[in-house]
Amino acid sequence: MSFQNLGLSEPVVHGAQRMGYSDPTPIQLRAAPVILAGRDLIASAQTGTGKTAAFALPILSKLDHHEPRIRCLVLEPTRELAMQVETAFRDYMRFMHTEVTLIHGGVGYGRQREDLKRQCDVVVATPGRLLDLMQQSAVDLGGLQFLVLDEVDRMLDMGFLPDVRRIVEKCPKERQTLLFSATIPEEIQRLSAWCLRDPERIEIGARRSPAETVTHALYPVALDQKFDLLLTLLERTNYDSVLIFTRTKDGADRISRQLKKNNHSVATLHSNRTQNERVDALEGFKAGRYEVMVATDIAARGIDIAGVSHVINYDVPQHPEDYVHRIGRTGRAQTVGDAFTIMTAEELPHVLDIERFIGQKVPRKKIEDFNYVYTALFNEESVMSSLKGAKGVRTHKGMRFGASRRRR
Repeated sequence: MSFQNLGLSEPVVHGAQRMGYSDPTPIQLRAAPVILAGRDLIASAQTGTGKTAAFALPILSKLDHHEPRIRCLVLEPTRELAMQVETAFRDYMRFMHTEVTLIHGGVGYGRQREDLKRQCDVVVATPGRLLDLMQQSAVDLGGLQFLVLDEVDRMLDMGFLPDVRRIVEKCPKERQTLLFSATIPEEIQRLSAWCLRDPERIEIGARRSPAETVTHALYPVALDQKFDLLLTLLERTNYDSVLIFTRTKDGADRISRQLKKNNHSVATLHSNRTQNERVDALEGFKAGRYEVMVATDIAARGIDIAGVSHVINYDVPQHPEDYVHRIGRTGRAQTVGDAFTIMTAEELPHVLDIERFIGQKVPRKKIEDFNYVYTALFNEESVMSSLKGAKGVRTHKGMRFGASRRRR
């Protein structure tokens, strides 16, 4: 089925086609008719399946023309996601006379107040800044027709659900509410029961499985060889662009500095970066000015960067869900991608948790001609035996996990 057959308005179809869209994805095929019919919706789908277009295109088809009031509010957990979704709306509505504005923290209030006075049709916002402006009486939601709660599981993780509830309480009761989330834990089910009316439910794909378009593998290595292995992976991989995930902000900064010393063009993205630095990192990476972006999990969910051919987990994520979200940054929009995870012996328990979560064993690989030093990981069964009885600092035959010695 093509976009013309979904019941979307002609200007919206033209906007999607100008973006290079040809055939709708499964979430778009199933969500669009529900939204066009006026039903509330709870939708869960694997990352990279086109969720933004799934709600934006039918909403814009129903908005149709400009009116001087806020008719659609989209809530996003982070400023990066809000910026991305606002850009998508702007692209989709290029052949319409509707307007969209962006509300988020980290910048001044002046321009955002001015945009709100103009009463744009669509407002894309983060909860904290929107609440601030609502308390200043700068936001009028009286004419709201559509409320979109996007990446709600991420909002839950970040502690935003109380703010979301306060915002929903100020919205008209007669509205259409759409909730999108990769997972639907119990707290989100309670939120949906409170703020949605008889919603249609859509689930695309297995929520625990990585995208089928992504090939992923683990690379065991001793702790003091992690960066050497990263360099070797980059040297021996034919990539377009690489997204590298670290566990901490300090780790992201350190890896970025080391990569720059090795002549890689690198962007860095984490919550301690200024707004201008974050915009430069994202826009520069998207435009190809940076071949590598090093990021914390701020980029794991929802950031849509086309053409990421490879994801590398420099640190194994401590939560299995984050593994699925991280590697989902590649292989998006039904393209193929590769994900490499560098693992040390200390990280093996997290690897096993991930494998239980996704229901599959991730292949272990070694790089030919790499000068490996010994690590307990080369005898994984022995490591697991030690883990069962270990307390405090886990050891293996008297060695702290991750320590290494040269092979003789």
